[in-house]
Amino acid sequence: MANQSYQRYVALGDSQTEGLWDGDDDTGVAGFADRLAARLEELTPGVQYANLAVRGRRVRDVLDRQLPAAVAMKPDLITSCIGMNDVTRPGKSFATALADVDLLHDRLAETGATVVTTTFPDLERILPVGRFLGTRVRQMNAVVRAAADRHGFRLVDLYEAESMGDPGTWSADRVHGSPTGHALFAAAAAEALGLPGSSHDWAVSKTEVIRPSFQSRMYSQVLWTQNLLMPWIWRHLRGLSSGNGRAAKRPVLTPVALVAEAAEAAE
Repeated sequence: MANQSYQRYVALGDSQTEGLWDGDDDTGVAGFADRLAARLEELTPGVQYANLAVRGRRVRDVLDRQLPAAVAMKPDLITSCIGMNDVTRPGKSFATALADVDLLHDRLAETGATVVTTTFPDLERILPVGRFLGTRVRQMNAVVRAAADRHGFRLVDLYEAESMGDPGTWSADRVHGSPTGHALFAAAAAEALGLPGSSHDWAVSKTEVIRPSFQSRMYSQVLWTQNLLMPWIWRHLRGLSSGNGRAAKRPVLTPVALVAEAAEAAE
């Protein structure tokens, strides 16, 4: 795949793109998008980068708020990772979310930018509760794959990647990527873009990894319930989201070099 340089990169999405569990709210979160931006800067200095992702956001939030802001920046590269909050949300709105994902990809194609989109990993390999969400994940992934094929987008296929089953890829809640996981996601996007030095190594499971025991997976399930499910139920009853009151961490295009300097100063 031929490589080209990118000068205006905008990331769209939710907590995964915002960078949860790769840093913290005190020192700042990084995430795969920050890591990808840094890699682009190494290849072609002068890259500008905006990250419009906010935790808790759903597909409709990206369509209504993030995408218009991104279009105004005239990006030549967009990454879109959105839909997991729709997958995990109980109720009958999932069919609408699938239609919204299709619409989002159509609108992304209209920007003229190079677009990187992604499937979601197989939750059944990560969490016991994943078996209840497996059908939805496969449906969402089918829509994403079809849209990527239709528009010629660069596709990151996390569902088929063996490395997504490695415990070290995930944070303690087994839903958000660990720092290692975010590094893998960034490497996957680099491969999808055909960046120099990229490869498919990110998808290979580490042979020395010991698969989590049933007890370990159940512990992760408890964490998921305590840290994600119960707070979500409480917020939902009050009509709130984990992203309420939060703005995008990088709402305007900023030179990646300045982003890196700020990150170093926070350490």
